[in-house]
Amino acid sequence: MQRIAFQGEAGAYSERAAKEFFREQEIATIPCRTFGETFAAVHDDKVIAAVVPIENSLAGSVHQNYDLLLKHELHITSEIFLRISHQLMALPATKWEQVRRVYSHPQALEQCREFLEKWPAIEVVPAYDTAGSAKLLVENQWHDTAAIASEWAAEKYGLNILHRAIESNQKNYTRFLILEKHAKTPIENGKTSIVFSVPHTPGSLFKALAIFALRDINLLKIESRPLHGSPWEYVFYLDFEGTPHLSHCEKALEHLGEIATFWRVLGTYEKGSVIE
Repeated sequence: MQRIAFQGEAGAYSERAAKEFFREQEIATIPCRTFGETFAAVHDDKVIAAVVPIENSLAGSVHQNYDLLLKHELHITSEIFLRISHQLMALPATKWEQVRRVYSHPQALEQCREFLEKWPAIEVVPAYDTAGSAKLLVENQWHDTAAIASEWAAEKYGLNILHRAIESNQKNYTRFLILEKHAKTPIENGKTSIVFSVPHTPGSLFKALAIFALRDINLLKIESRPLHGSPWEYVFYLDFEGTPHLSHCEKALEHLGEIATFWRVLGTYEKGSVIE
């Protein structure tokens, strides 16, 4: 049985993504309290892979995981897009009128901001995990508190759903990465993720991006993060269509290496499927 790490408690969206991605294999999902512990579990060979969120269609990027991609030399070997539907839940005896606080992960709270803004008297409390928030209700028997989590979390912890699908937009998807210690090469329909930095001079980023434009390589995502130790300088994360095994992509990366102060391929993998 293969061990797959995820951040959060049982019933978390990351666990659901892991079970969907590895649905044809026999796996054991291993909960980790933090994203750092999740990455470390792969690095230390405690698991064969980890499933981590990297961006959400409403709330944007999970910046901590971008930083951890740079810190740990793991490989992105695949991705999956999971439809996220948030449910507001409480203990079975709790009525909506009794709720004074709502717990959930900051990303989930942001995705449900429009719903929460309708109830300004209710305190919004960030927590380390969506399913962990549901678990807290049960452990503490809070009758004036609700949690925002998945339907699977409500089932697992025996909670009653007070409001369904409270996300601000129904087109709410999270992209999850599958991380492993060793790289894999996709057969077809591949994409590549890289990280790089360029000299802190005028036009340097433009020159780096032009390398891909001149070769008609489609850029799918660009994200900047602070370069630690160099205030106001940045590293750039880039996803593009194609793999280094294609001639024009290989030449683009060679050219990037000539002008970048640092660059690394984070992974080459198949485009992920969407799970509704």
